[in-house]
Amino acid sequence: MQIRYSHFLILLFTLFLSSCATAIKTKSYDFSSNQLPQAFDSCKIAFISDLHYKSLFRERQLNKLVKKLKQLDPDILLLGGDYQEGCQYVDPLFNMLSQLQPPLGIYAVMGNNDYERCYQEIVHAMDINNIHLLEHANDTVWLDNEYIIISGVRDPFDLKRNAESPTLQLSPDDFVMLLVHTPDYAEQVDIANADLVLAGHTHGGQVRILGYAPIVPSIYGKRFMYGFTSNTRGIPVLITSGLGTSRYNVRIGARPEIVLIRLLK
Repeated sequence: MQIRYSHFLILLFTLFLSSCATAIKTKSYDFSSNQLPQAFDSCKIAFISDLHYKSLFRERQLNKLVKKLKQLDPDILLLGGDYQEGCQYVDPLFNMLSQLQPPLGIYAVMGNNDYERCYQEIVHAMDINNIHLLEHANDTVWLDNEYIIISGVRDPFDLKRNAESPTLQLSPDDFVMLLVHTPDYAEQVDIANADLVLAGHTHGGQVRILGYAPIVPSIYGKRFMYGFTSNTRGIPVLITSGLGTSRYNVRIGARPEIVLIRLLK
């Protein structure tokens, strides 16, 4: 009887972990900056990354994600890369994301997985769904005759080609959000003129027990694992735990999430 009871407890615990692993949370932040134009005060930015569709993140989770984002009603949606686990999933994924139409647009960068496979398929899917892909480029977002700039990094793992940040083309007076797949880029290169960096790639450790993660895909380890931090020059860096999984289809202590940022003057 004792053995059966123990097995029952293990089953319950496993089901609990599985439920936590697929339940998408919303992590909210307020970000204040004197550089922010008045028109963008209280602007809502939603940021998602690392969907790895289909991994542990499957149709049910994608439907929930789109529903949650519609409820959050952001002004801008930012996509941080690593979208797929196979080219056959690209069109279904972006067809679902196309239901989202934030008034100030959707902006995206690619992740390392996306450069390894399905690059052209993703570019085409973004193009037909009016998603602005920023491959080492800057885009200006206008509101009431004022603007902010979203800057995007092309393949941040290829520093021979991309070691000069696109933010260096901008003015220190601009309010600039830098979108990059890996947070390491914010430390490895000069990202002057960026006011806020948004990154993914680490999955928040993906398996994190009492704050410890055995694998963190950052050369800076726990420092760039998850949440709000900064580079050594004091530029804020916000790292999301993302939504999907890689290598192993398991999440513990690092729930999938939508990041919601409210910009404040």
